[in-house]
Amino acid sequence: MIEKINELKPDKTIDLKGEVCPYTFVKSKLALEEMNLDQVLEVVVDHEPAVENVPRSLKNEGQKILAVDKINDTDWKILVKKEKDI
Repeated sequence: MIEKINELKPDKTIDLKGEVCPYTFVKSKLALEEMNLDQVLEVVVDHEPAVENVPRSLKNEGQKILAVDKINDTDWKILVKKEKDI
Protein backbone atom coordinates (compact mmCIF):
# COMPACT_ATOMS: atom_id res chain seq x y z
CA MET A 1 0.00 0.00 0.00
CA ILE A 2 1.31 3.44 -0.89
CA GLU A 3 1.53 5.81 2.05
CA LYS A 4 0.18 9.32 1.50
CA ILE A 5 2.58 12.17 2.21
CA ASN A 6 0.26 13.76 4.80
CA GLU A 7 0.11 10.43 6.65
CA LEU A 8 3.87 9.89 6.56
CA LYS A 9 5.49 9.69 9.99
CA PRO A 10 8.94 11.28 9.97
CA ASP A 11 11.80 9.43 11.66
CA LYS A 12 13.08 12.71 13.08
CA THR A 13 11.71 16.25 13.42
CA ILE A 14 13.75 19.41 13.90
CA ASP A 15 12.16 22.73 14.81
CA LEU A 16 14.13 25.55 13.20
CA LYS A 17 11.66 28.33 13.91
CA GLY A 18 13.58 31.50 14.66
CA GLU A 19 16.57 30.35 12.57
CA VAL A 20 17.55 32.09 9.33
CA CYS A 21 19.44 31.02 6.23
CA PRO A 22 22.03 29.56 5.93
CA TYR A 23 21.60 28.03 9.40
CA THR A 24 18.33 26.37 8.43
CA PHE A 25 20.13 24.41 5.69
CA VAL A 26 23.22 23.68 7.80
CA LYS A 27 21.17 22.32 10.71
CA SER A 28 19.00 20.27 8.33
CA LYS A 29 22.11 18.79 6.73
CA LEU A 30 23.62 17.97 10.13
CA ALA A 31 20.40 16.21 11.17
CA LEU A 32 20.44 14.14 7.96
CA GLU A 33 24.06 13.15 8.58
CA GLU A 34 22.93 11.36 11.76
CA MET A 35 20.13 9.49 9.99
CA ASN A 36 20.09 6.25 8.01
CA LEU A 37 19.33 5.99 4.31
CA ASP A 38 15.59 5.99 3.48
CA GLN A 39 14.67 7.71 6.73
CA VAL A 40 12.50 10.84 6.61
CA LEU A 41 13.38 14.15 8.24
CA GLU A 42 10.73 16.76 9.00
CA VAL A 43 12.06 20.33 9.14
CA VAL A 44 9.82 23.08 10.55
CA VAL A 45 10.77 26.64 9.57
CA ASP A 46 9.28 30.11 9.85
CA HIS A 47 11.89 31.99 7.80
CA GLU A 48 10.23 32.37 4.40
CA PRO A 49 13.45 32.21 2.31
CA ALA A 50 14.21 28.85 3.95
CA VAL A 51 11.08 27.41 2.34
CA GLU A 52 12.87 27.62 -1.02
CA ASN A 53 16.51 27.45 0.05
CA VAL A 54 16.42 24.35 2.27
CA PRO A 55 14.67 22.06 -0.25
CA ARG A 56 16.82 23.33 -3.13
CA SER A 57 20.08 22.89 -1.22
CA LEU A 58 19.16 19.45 0.12
CA LYS A 59 18.10 18.32 -3.35
CA ASN A 60 21.49 19.49 -4.64
CA GLU A 61 23.04 17.26 -1.93
CA GLY A 62 21.22 14.25 -3.41
CA GLN A 63 18.26 14.07 -1.03
CA LYS A 64 14.61 13.66 -2.07
CA ILE A 65 12.12 16.38 -1.14
CA LEU A 66 8.81 14.68 -0.39
CA ALA A 67 6.74 17.74 0.51
CA VAL A 68 6.78 21.40 1.44
CA ASP A 69 3.57 22.34 3.23
CA LYS A 70 2.39 25.50 4.92
CA ILE A 71 1.27 24.59 8.44
CA ASN A 72 -0.19 27.96 9.48
CA ASP A 73 0.29 31.68 8.82
CA THR A 74 3.98 31.64 9.74
CA ASP A 75 5.30 28.06 9.62
CA TRP A 76 6.16 25.50 6.94
CA LYS A 77 6.97 21.80 7.09
CA ILE A 78 9.58 20.29 4.77
CA LEU A 79 9.76 16.49 4.46
CA VAL A 80 13.06 15.11 3.20
CA LYS A 81 13.96 11.49 2.49
CA LYS A 82 17.63 10.67 2.95
CA GLU A 83 18.70 9.01 -0.28
CA LYS A 84 22.43 9.68 -0.15
CA ASP A 85 25.03 9.71 2.61
CA ILE A 86 26.36 13.17 3.24
